[in-house]
Amino acid sequence: MKKLFYNIDTLATMDQDEQELKNAYILVEDNLIKEIGTGKPEITGSEACESYDMSGACCIPGMVNTHHHLYQSMFRNVKGAQNLKLFDWLTFLYERWKYIGAAEVYNAALVGIYEMMKTGVTTTSDMFYLYPKGTQRLFDEEVEAAVRTGVRFHPCRGSMSLSKKDGGLPPDSVVQSEEEIMADCERVVNKYHDPNPGAMLRIALAPCSPFSVTESLMRTTLDFAQKNDLLIHTHLAESPDEEAFCLERVGLRPVDYMDKLGWLNERAWFAHCVWLSEEDIEKFKRTKVGVAHCPASNMRLGSGTAPIVEMLEHPEIRLSLAVDGSASNDTGNMIGEARNALFLQRVSKGADSITPRQVLKMGTMGGAKVLGMDDYIGSLEEGKVADFVFFRLDTLEMAGGISDPISALVLCNPGTVYMSVINGRIRIKDYQVLENEMEQIIGEQNRMQKRILEREA
Repeated sequence: MKKLFYNIDTLATMDQDEQELKNAYILVEDNLIKEIGTGKPEITGSEACESYDMSGACCIPGMVNTHHHLYQSMFRNVKGAQNLKLFDWLTFLYERWKYIGAAEVYNAALVGIYEMMKTGVTTTSDMFYLYPKGTQRLFDEEVEAAVRTGVRFHPCRGSMSLSKKDGGLPPDSVVQSEEEIMADCERVVNKYHDPNPGAMLRIALAPCSPFSVTESLMRTTLDFAQKNDLLIHTHLAESPDEEAFCLERVGLRPVDYMDKLGWLNERAWFAHCVWLSEEDIEKFKRTKVGVAHCPASNMRLGSGTAPIVEMLEHPEIRLSLAVDGSASNDTGNMIGEARNALFLQRVSKGADSITPRQVLKMGTMGGAKVLGMDDYIGSLEEGKVADFVFFRLDTLEMAGGISDPISALVLCNPGTVYMSVINGRIRIKDYQVLENEMEQIIGEQNRMQKRILEREA
């Protein structure tokens, strides 16, 4: 089946040439972009073709979210956690998160993914690291929810092995032994990982953080990833407390600790990276690591401002955007995250330090490069998969701001996507997510959260 999207006001390819086409069209055949151009093409052949007039709309590649904790969408705005910095916030919420089970993980993943899809995401990663004792199949529940939504999914089998009694941060009730972790990593990789070009589902491995896993697990994970050609991911340099923890426990700053473990390499990407020195940035440049910038979370927890402008000077560092878990952001607004990234850098570095197009590139091709998917997503090019979104320009929020439609997507408020296409299939149409049970999903989310929080009341 062919689909033709035509009369597109402005189309930004985000490819190497960074073309911006007016009165553009995209011709899709099955799940691939067959043709991109201007005007309206002649469709030949006997095969049926669905046509969509996108007058008044702007098109960009689907956005790629590189760091999330989807289960946390059930724990937004929790009383008692609203004004805490990272370590205090974590220890408070661990005592609530320990009650999640399969149903909660499944429903929270639906909510988190659909919210991101409405704000431009067509591909997302997730770090799922919380496995309360007695629970089973939690990672599988998240995968099944993602398949239902139609999002392109690159989840991380996360892990925590260093509990509070051993000098870590999480309680014993939510950590696993190294043997349990690695056995399940092997299981989910064998069951779900698709290394082929155009894959809808790939798996990465993600020891949670320097303060929740052992050095042994970090090394074992890296070894397994190298043998199975997988990506690796963790939190890094998010707060001064993390730096103090690493200095006290291993005598090294966080980036130096990763270097010692062999984790500075091209298969690794790190979330946050707020507290970096010039030497850290030089190490990132030399080793070509990836970074998931989470501006809203960093602001929300008072963690600081990541040196994004400084890292942009080094194209070897693969920079991307992420919404992070909804409990440290309270939204999953990806196009809003691009706006946050722009303004957070400008606060201290000036209005000319970073541009709207740079942050949009981080949110599209940047994310694709971080996830190793830039051969088939991240830009609009013939032969790549059909992952793209449309925002309308003829809305109240955009009125008077469309002399530069691409910049307007960041500087103005485009709201939610008008249409989303993922792998050639329309997943959002006329602003509506094509999900028949959305009302029930939202209601169940609120009921589940209420039950969990009442257990700790």
